[in-house]
Amino acid sequence: MEKRVYIKTFGCQMNEHDSERMLALLEGCGYQETKRWEEADVILVNTCTVREKPEQKAYSIMGRFQQLKENNPAVIVGIAGCVAQQEGEQLLARIPNLDFVLGPGKIHRLPEILHAVAQGSRGVCAVDFENGDLVDLPIPHTRQLSAYVTIMQGCDNFCSYCIVPSVRGRERSRPSNEVLAEIDALIQSGAKEVVLLGQNVNAYAKNKPHELTFPQLLAKINEIPGLERIRFTTSHPRDLTEETIEAFGTVEHLCEHLHLPFQAGSDGVLARMNRGHTREEYLSKAKRLREKVPQISITADVMVGFPGETEADFDQTLELMRAVKFDGLYSFKYSPRKGTRAAQWRDDCPPEVKQRRLEVLQELQRGITLRKNKALEEAVKEILVEGQSRNSPRKMTGRTRCNRIVNFTGGPELAGELVNVKITEGLQNSIRGERCG
Repeated sequence: MEKRVYIKTFGCQMNEHDSERMLALLEGCGYQETKRWEEADVILVNTCTVREKPEQKAYSIMGRFQQLKENNPAVIVGIAGCVAQQEGEQLLARIPNLDFVLGPGKIHRLPEILHAVAQGSRGVCAVDFENGDLVDLPIPHTRQLSAYVTIMQGCDNFCSYCIVPSVRGRERSRPSNEVLAEIDALIQSGAKEVVLLGQNVNAYAKNKPHELTFPQLLAKINEIPGLERIRFTTSHPRDLTEETIEAFGTVEHLCEHLHLPFQAGSDGVLARMNRGHTREEYLSKAKRLREKVPQISITADVMVGFPGETEADFDQTLELMRAVKFDGLYSFKYSPRKGTRAAQWRDDCPPEVKQRRLEVLQELQRGITLRKNKALEEAVKEILVEGQSRNSPRKMTGRTRCNRIVNFTGGPELAGELVNVKITEGLQNSIRGERCG
């Protein structure tokens, strides 16, 4: 009889991909995924600690699973991901009935750990990092139109607010031959788009002189038959080279979208953040991207209320936004993360000031996004159809190469196809269109 596993994921695309890989590992050991945690034999919470909110949600949901464990002691409950890496054995003391703790670098040990717990072991903790290259993991079996592919993990930048180097480790890149073989297998199984993942993909293999550079890897991926689109995330401005910028105009299947976090618009704040770039350097790279590909979509992360941020600093962030005219922003209030250098500093921006600044910033971005979406009206765009729209059973949804969501009239037979759509209406969070051609 197959055992059932329920995985709850918090956080970024990297975590979503880790969950896919864990599920693929367990399917190979006779487990079947369930979407109902009440009927699971194994419950795994894959956590994120980069920001405060996902971490709080993870702890909250563990309370529900504890009650299930009390009613059915045979259920195995574990925590994986960044919170697991950061807290380690402390979680076993903090959360009653927790069976195991699994760090991101030990995913490959999951079947072994579940077997040990089933044999009576309790309080298993595996959070140390592997040395050298990333451990190769099985490709998810499910047919995916757009597939994640990890090319590197970890980060060597040590931004003062960021926990990633502590919970994901130093930069480690996969061999390019493994990456290319995985993408080829995904294309053979039906994928048309790949999203390359890493905490800092621009730094891929930068300390491996005999490996492909990141732009060279993009060019090799581009040659794989059947592949329609390439995306990647996340980029760090410091490691965005001219060679990578040039790739946007020369690599045919590389989509015209770049997520390039800037975090703040003030050189003083950027220096305290240890970002490794200045305001002008960021603006220069954004300008070069738009010179190379005028239609490129640039999105970013930005925070408000970092220690020491003044009103003048915040005004410079708004000025940078007006200059770049981002297509979208992930914006949030600074919150200290345990284990970072900034957490040792006084969080001197009052909550109400952080909230006001966030609202001002988001209102500015809403206006920019809406104007950009409306400017697309009457244009014809190539859409990779992802499936049925959540808003109407008579509409389909997909994305432009610039990563804008478009809803248009059509049937389910279009799923997975590339179609031309005329944009009829640009809205705040989506775009409407009609199929043409």
